This record gives sequence, C-alpha cells and structure tokens, in this order.
Amino acid sequence: MANWAESAFPVKNHQFGTVAVASKTEFSFPITNTTTNTIHIQTVRASCGCTTPIVETPYIAPGQSGSIVARFNTDTFRGKRGATLTVVIDQPTYAEVRLQVDGYIRQDMVFHPGAIDFGKRNHGESHKLSANIMYAGRDDWSVVEVLSNKPWMSVEMKQESRGVQKVTYSVSVTLDPSAPAGYFQDEVIVVTNDRTMPRVPLRVSGDLQSALSISPQSIAIGSIKPGETVERQLVVRGREPFLIESVEVKGFDVTFAPITQAKTTHIFMAKFTANGDLLGQQSGNVSVKTGGSTPLVATAMMTAQVRDK
Repeated sequence: MANWAESAFPVKNHQFGTVAVASKTEFSFPITNTTTNTIHIQTVRASCGCTTPIVETPYIAPGQSGSIVARFNTDTFRGKRGATLTVVIDQPTYAEVRLQVDGYIRQDMVFHPGAIDFGKRNHGESHKLSANIMYAGRDDWSVVEVLSNKPWMSVEMKQESRGVQKVTYSVSVTLDPSAPAGYFQDEVIVVTNDRTMPRVPLRVSGDLQSALSISPQSIAIGSIKPGETVERQLVVRGREPFLIESVEVKGFDVTFAPITQAKTTHIFMAKFTANGDLLGQQSGNVSVKTGGSTPLVATAMMTAQVRDK
C-alpha cells in the first residue's frame, strides 16, 4: 500500500460493540489529504453484506478532509458480524486501503426508532426526544440505567409495559442550552441486567444551529506576500434577515462589496490582503459581524503562509 494513502486514514478499525436490532449504527472513517494532489475515491468494496460503505467525499483536495461511512445493517443481520472495507483510490495514483469494522447484533432487543436524531435545532435552547426499547426473552430482564457521557445531555428512563417474556421502556434524551453549537454525533449507553452483554449504545445526533454561522469553517489562504490579495467565497447564514457590517482577521485587510439588503443567507466574495504586520505561518479567526442594535458575530478559522517580499 502506498504510504501517502495509508497516512490519509488515521483510523482503520472500529468496534461497534453490542448493538440492538434496527439501531442506527454507523461510523465515519476520517480521511485527510496531506498530499499536493487531489485524492479521488473510485469505490469501496465490502466483504460482507452486514456493512454498507458510503463515500461522503469522492474528491478530496489538498489540505482538505473527507470521510467514508460504514453503516452496520442491524435490521437484516444478527449475531457476531464483521467486514473489511477495501477503499480503491485511482487518483493521484492507484492505491488500496483496508478498513475493518466488527460488532455483535443482538436479536432480543430493539430500539424504535433506531436512533435519536434531533435534526436541525436552534442552539442555546433546550430540546427533548424519546425512543422505545423493546425486549423479548427472559421474564426477569430489565434496564438498570441509561448513561450519558456529556454534561449537556441528560437522560431519563421509564418502564412502559411488562408482560410474559416482553417488556418496553422509554428513554428520553434532553439537550441542555449549554450544548455546543454545530453537528454532533454521540450515544447514550443502555445498561441492562444481562451478565454477558449488559451495555448497549443508542446513537444520539443533531445539528445545533447558531443564530449566525459562516462556511467554510476552515479558510486556507495558502502562500501570500504582504500587499497581495486572495479572494475567497463566504456563506453566512442567520435565523433572521441581517446585514453584514464587517469581516476582520488579524494581519489582513478584508474588503467586500457592500451588502444593502437584509437576508437570512449571504453569499459573497471577500478579498484578503496581507498587510505585512505578521509574517510566517498564520492561524487565526475570521470574524463576521452583523449590523443593527444587537449585532451577532460568527467566526471561522483561517490559515496562511505570509512570506517576506
């Protein structure tokens, strides 16, 4: 395997552990392009139908990141399962990288829905969703507790019904207003009284959107001399219509065409001119500020190599 291809995948193995039937079980293998050429993922082959690979970013430019999602097919497979994912790359040169996933899908425990997905919600507010745990098997089976590993994500568990060899619980997950903005993918752990496989993860995900956001979140300027100008497209989104008052970053003069109409989304070109105050490798925040009596600020990270004339 080519060294550049191997180094592009910092994680090559993932253990799903013990999961429930129909649970949404996925893992995203990160890819980082540290070369000077674009990487193209031609295809990904799975050695077992228990896992479906999804190429999220077929083309990855130099310095950028991407991912391949491994989806465990818990709705159709049971028991101990594993798969080798062979990633076939045809640019910049041919290479293959092998990824491995393993897990155990129990057949007596079902999550409905298969995950708690908050979708897009407002950041800074409290949000609550629930899922059911359904079990068929032993009469004395029970959920002991449900654990969260995040201080801003609390859980509640309640037994809804119990019959002969059947029991149903509800699990509620609440996101605190202090939860960080942006997309998150986490899990809560359902702890049962099983002796051999007591801990089962339930996936929790969502996208907490700030009142103002900017993309891309990472802006690469590249190599630039003082006085030189580089243009980059910025997309700024808000919940309510707004105007942009300024765009600022330390060591650069930033200009853009005046924005006269308030909208919830602005797409515009910003010109970054190195002013010579800072030389060498630079990394700092680009701050976009709105107008009005209660201005909002969104930030993104910018990197640049400012070289002496």
